[in-house]
Amino acid sequence: MMKQNNQQYDAIILGAGGAGMMCAAIAGQRGKKILLIDHADRPGKKILISGGGRCNFTNIDTAADRYISNNRHFMKSALSRYSPQDFIDLVDSYNIAWHEKTLGQLFCDDSAKQIVSMLLNECEKGAVELSLGHSIDDVSHSDGQYSVQYGNRTAVAPSLVIATGGPSIPKMGATGFAYELGRKFGLKIIEPKPALVPFTLGGDQALFRSLSGVAADVVARCGKTLFREAALFTHKGLSGPSILQISSYWKHGQPIYINFLPNLDKDWLLESKQHNPSERLSALLRSKLPTRLADTLLERIKMDGDIGNIKDKSLLAVSEKLAKWEFNPNGTEGYAKAEVTLGGIDTKDLSSQTMMASHLQGLYAIGEAVDVTGWLGGYNFQWAWASGWAAGHAL
Repeated sequence: MMKQNNQQYDAIILGAGGAGMMCAAIAGQRGKKILLIDHADRPGKKILISGGGRCNFTNIDTAADRYISNNRHFMKSALSRYSPQDFIDLVDSYNIAWHEKTLGQLFCDDSAKQIVSMLLNECEKGAVELSLGHSIDDVSHSDGQYSVQYGNRTAVAPSLVIATGGPSIPKMGATGFAYELGRKFGLKIIEPKPALVPFTLGGDQALFRSLSGVAADVVARCGKTLFREAALFTHKGLSGPSILQISSYWKHGQPIYINFLPNLDKDWLLESKQHNPSERLSALLRSKLPTRLADTLLERIKMDGDIGNIKDKSLLAVSEKLAKWEFNPNGTEGYAKAEVTLGGIDTKDLSSQTMMASHLQGLYAIGEAVDVTGWLGGYNFQWAWASGWAAGHAL
């Protein structure tokens, strides 16, 4: 049955992702009349594809220094008031089995669908009205009320929450709508760019694309920031956890450095020379790295032979090269492959306590729409839960 025009709510939340659903559930359970709108045909689409379909729903090592923002203290308040343990307690209350994978990352044993179902159930407990599959035609503000036109309906409320995320993964329906809306209402936007995204390689480094599918445990470094995890060669360039992590810190034109043998010190080749001088350099490298990778690196180094016949100075140069191999990405794979978006609504315009705009009563921004970007591994979901919780309690 068609709803009447100008239906009144306490708050309208735009975006039924993790942050939007959390915010709606909290506010609804506090007795607020909430409308949650999403242009997608189902809620939590990014949740469903995350973690290989098992949703890396939080990270037990969550701390403010695992996030990137122009205002590096902004996220502390929300993260301290809604912790990973708080979300784990919610997950446990639904008997959703989970496990820790590596580096504090928690995943569902079964399916990401369980997290979406849990959040929807929490919304139902708060009698949240959910509208899916309707694009938002217009959003306006006058006389202390926000008006949202969607489909053939108009909803009105004294509070509006922007929870529509960033433009990463456009095939999931992601857009820059949050920024358009933010600008409309006078919020500054920190220039968005793809983050947690694979690099592309060109020029003389394009030959590394022939290693597509080869992975190795490495340390990736950009400037003073480094991450130790797997790197993966692709048919376009470089990916894998360590690369995705470092991409958030990379600026176009900067080199990145890879230590292919992070377990070995700089004298390891000299020690090998003492113990087994007749071993060929190629055989030694193949024993430490995937064969195709070892061969490609040696091809670039242009050196082989029995290590006993190679000068110490040359062996040291090889180990130094392998510990600091320079790559010069010519770009990234863009929003299509970016897990999240760096930048967004400037946190200097928002209250860290409530997520409300400082200059406009009743306007809130949460989750990925905001200039807060976490590391890979559940940190961005924890920000979604924490910022949604903060706004949900403030509405």
